[in-house]
Parts: sequence; structure tokens; C-alpha cells
Amino acid sequence: MTDVSPPILEVRGLRKSFKNVEVLRGIDLAVAPQELVFIIGPSGSGKSTLLRCCNRLEEPTGGSIRVDGVDLMARTTDINAMRRRIGMVFQSFNLYPHMTVRANVMLALRKVLGKSRVEAEEIALAALARVGLAEKAKAYPGELSGGQQQRVAIARALAMDPHVMLFDEVTSALDPELVRGVLDVMKDLAKCGMTMLVVTHEMGFARDVASRAVFMDCGVIVEQGTPEEVFDHPKSDRTKDFLGHIR
Repeated sequence: MTDVSPPILEVRGLRKSFKNVEVLRGIDLAVAPQELVFIIGPSGSGKSTLLRCCNRLEEPTGGSIRVDGVDLMARTTDINAMRRRIGMVFQSFNLYPHMTVRANVMLALRKVLGKSRVEAEEIALAALARVGLAEKAKAYPGELSGGQQQRVAIARALAMDPHVMLFDEVTSALDPELVRGVLDVMKDLAKCGMTMLVVTHEMGFARDVASRAVFMDCGVIVEQGTPEEVFDHPKSDRTKDFLGHIR
């Protein structure tokens, strides 16, 4: 009998409304350990809202979210403790401009995890090396390109040793020539077995790297499957129409 690991992230019946607008309309999604799930779809389909609900940066209107089997919606759950297991990287870099790159990565290690300065610095430098920026540790964000700043943001998330990483359109604010460096870092994370849930418009990247592609529209999952199934043999007319306009 095959041993199937329980999902790291499990979303059931997830709903989210902003006033009278229902943005998520009953999402069911499970992400297995070491799985790379890429969410694609038109703007306004609810992709980023889904991601933000997964660590309760947005409060769901209904449904359940479990990370490592823990119910994030339960009143007894320490949401701040659970967020340490969920790394998130946004479109904007959210780095402190007055702090060095090393200090930006160290901050949560010191303030949230209570690491000593020596230990936090060691972890921060290792995380920066992982994204290819060890030599920029003493630089300030303003001295870096946008792509380098985004890689620092990834290092900051990795330093917390998350169980799953959420990426929300991390290349959308970058010039085209800077995108490749960020995608290369994400590919390396994939090779190392990091579990990732990625919202992206980088269709070629999703096709090459994803374990599973999920197409969303109007707050629902229209279809999902392997990249080959979704990109090359979509079943839904809506998916076919969307992919036809971006090719």
C-alpha cells in the first residue's frame, strides 16, 4: 500500500467577500509536501486573495485552511506562530531602506524568533548565499537592482525556515531583464524540495517548473492538472480562451 503524505496546505470551501463582492467562491485546494503548485488566470480572478488568505493576511469569509494539519481559523491557534511556517514573498519588496541587506534579513530572526545576534547573522548570511547575494550583505536596498531586492525578500522569508513558500507575482514589478535572476532562485528552491504555491503570469516558467497548474477565473478553480494537461490540452473553453490570448 502506498504511503501518501498529508498535505502541508489544505484549503476547503474557502470564501472571501469584500463588502458585496464575492472574490473567492468556494475554493478547494491541497498542496502536498515538495509540490510546486502554480496558479494562473486573468487579473481579478482571486489568485492573490487566495494566497493572502492562506496565512490570514486576509480574513476568509468562510471555509477552512490547514497548515501542517493545524486549523488556521481556530480561535485557539497562534496565528503568528503558524505564520513562521509560511514564507511569503510579495510583488513589492518591503525592505527597510535605512537598514543593510543583512539587517533586513536578520530582523525577524531577532524580533520574532529571539535568535542571538551571532546566530541571526549566520542564518541571514546563509540565506543570502542561497539566493546568490552573499557579497551584498553590507549594501543598502537602494544600492541594489529590483531583481536583487526581490531576491533579498526571498532570502528574508527563507531565513525563517518555512514549511511552505507563497509567491505573489514576485516578478511583476521587475524589468524583463531582471526577471531571470529571481526565477533562477525559485528553480533552485524547487530542486531543493521546497513546497511552493505560486501566483504568476510567467507562463513559460510555470510550464517548465510546476508540478501542477491551477487555472482560476471569477473566484473559482476552473481546472487543474499537470502543466501539459492545462497548457497543451485544456478541457475548459475558458482556459483555452485565456491561454489563446497570452500565446
